[in-house]
Amino acid sequence: MAWVALFLAGVFEVVWALIMKTSDGLRRPWPTALTLAAMAVSVVLLAHAMRTLPVSTAYAVWTGIGAAGVAVFGMLVFDESANALKLASLALIVIGVVGLRLFGGAETGH
Repeated sequence: MAWVALFLAGVFEVVWALIMKTSDGLRRPWPTALTLAAMAVSVVLLAHAMRTLPVSTAYAVWTGIGAAGVAVFGMLVFDESANALKLASLALIVIGVVGLRLFGGAETGH
């Protein structure tokens, strides 16, 4: 269940970043409220995952999901550039996240 919570935490990180983009610098009330709510959900799920997973693995996977997810959605939704080097860099992030999942273990960080 820790890996599921961690994956969902990463998804909510993507959600809050994308909603924040629409908030006009946190000046629009509804997008700002949704951003803060998604941030809270993301952090709570991350904290839940860290009860079991090592902090180094959990945090790296969480930020990797967020970084790669936001970059992909930025290209798809906000028409941001998608060149070969950018896509190769995203592939490296995904490979790193998969590697941490496969080799990070589920032992506690104690």
